[in-house]
Amino acid sequence: TGVLDLTAGEAGSRGTPESRAREAEAAAEVMGLAVRRCAGLPDTAVANDRESQVVVAGLIRELRPRVVVTHWVEGRHPDHRRAARLARDASFLAGLRNFPAGGAPHRPEKVVCALAFREDAVKPTFVIDVSAQMDRKVEALAAYGSQFEGKSGIGEVFPGGDRPVLDQIRAVHATYGAMIRCRYGEPYWTEEVVMAGTLGGLGVSSF
Repeated sequence: TGVLDLTAGEAGSRGTPESRAREAEAAAEVMGLAVRRCAGLPDTAVANDRESQVVVAGLIRELRPRVVVTHWVEGRHPDHRRAARLARDASFLAGLRNFPAGGAPHRPEKVVCALAFREDAVKPTFVIDVSAQMDRKVEALAAYGSQFEGKSGIGEVFPGGDRPVLDQIRAVHATYGAMIRCRYGEPYWTEEVVMAGTLGGLGVSSF
């Protein structure tokens, strides 16, 4: 498992590119990532254009992922919306033999969007039981002290109040967990239908 940061977050309101890089390294260690890279695209100006597609497709060819997880296509941040389309398009283009991105062609099998909290919640295509990994996920997020430490709200994403942001994140995952009858769940969305082997193997009772 690896992470490709499209930008260094240099335009963010909290922290600096240097502090964010240190936090990213600490979070990567918590998650046990095999690789973490930065594509070096400009923060707040990510574009799904030819130049960016060449950069990202080249990294996809180098890293050769089976599955690409990206942002939800209608996310709050403009970069996130464009990143979702860039990730999908670059994943396709990386598989074209004559696309000028360097390296041997490679096309991931799946591109999925990770859903974040929204007041107009999108119904996920599927939810994964992350109960066993939730503590580690929160520990990894806590490594980003400049973003989360002492915070009880993040703009419209988490509206604030008395509950710390990391507790709110647990609450959101508990909500999705309840949908699949487990403690914590992580929601994902895909443009295509997901195939199930049998009706009996769908996993969640209707009652």
